[in-house]
Amino acid sequence: MLDSFGRNITYMRVSVTDLCNLRCRYCMPEDGVCKKTHAEMLTEDEIITAVQAAASLGITKLRITGGEPLVKKNIVSICRRAAQIPGIREICVTTNGTLLPELAKPLREAGVSRVNISLDTLDAQKYRYITRCGELSQAVDGIHAALGAGFEKIKLNAVLVGGFNDDEIPALAELTRRYPLDMRFIELMPMVDSGDFGPEAFIPCTVVLDKLPELQSVEPDGGVARLYSLPGAKGSIGLISPVSAHFCKECNRIRLTADGKLKPCLHSADEYSLKGLDYDGMVDMIRRSILCKPSWHGTLDAANRSRAGRDMNQIGG
Repeated sequence: MLDSFGRNITYMRVSVTDLCNLRCRYCMPEDGVCKKTHAEMLTEDEIITAVQAAASLGITKLRITGGEPLVKKNIVSICRRAAQIPGIREICVTTNGTLLPELAKPLREAGVSRVNISLDTLDAQKYRYITRCGELSQAVDGIHAALGAGFEKIKLNAVLVGGFNDDEIPALAELTRRYPLDMRFIELMPMVDSGDFGPEAFIPCTVVLDKLPELQSVEPDGGVARLYSLPGAKGSIGLISPVSAHFCKECNRIRLTADGKLKPCLHSADEYSLKGLDYDGMVDMIRRSILCKPSWHGTLDAANRSRAGRDMNQIGG
């Protein structure tokens, strides 16, 4: 379906939970989230109905997110049912990876074709700091489990934080030489609750080009990342710049939160509720939200915070 600016909306990110087993500083508060009742959250059947409604309007790609989607007890069932919906061509999952040793193969068998795994640092102490409670070894085990499960594509996501991990850019990029995976460097976004980070933390992803002058440009893959590769690498390196060089004109996505709110733009406060609607009602509401998708998200920087009204774990990225 085309929005009012002529963008073809084919991609929906579906958050299945706002809970997580980590507490990443750029994503959620240290004390977690205020738990909502089951009645306030989308049920599995409602999620599937929402996906069916979205598919009827031209959504072909789903990304399952959280919070941490793998803490959802019925995550495999959700992925399996979504993969069987006519029109859905691709199911991806974004995860911190710590639960992949148990779930990588079941997810692959359920129809998940791609996984994105968050990995902001290769230093165990820094990993524990940025996640507030995580162990790097668990994430590494998850990456190896994903490699062993045979996903069509595996991407590692590193949020660039000035003064924290910009010195690790070469080491993180080197992973694309050692393994058949892609590395994505993503600019830190000034969300509602990102008070841990001062202006110096918000660095442009072009610092990657400064750190890796040997990078060679490669053809885009249809996503928002500008793609490069190291000589002899097995995977690509992508730069995603929602702050310094936004890609709103090419944005083809909408987002569904775990409590049933459809967000046509990540950084807008506008939300459209699907909770409690039947299939036809969801189709009408999704259509309405797509037609209300804004042209761009407005200025984002350390002084101009996101207007999303939620922390990242409550949206799904």
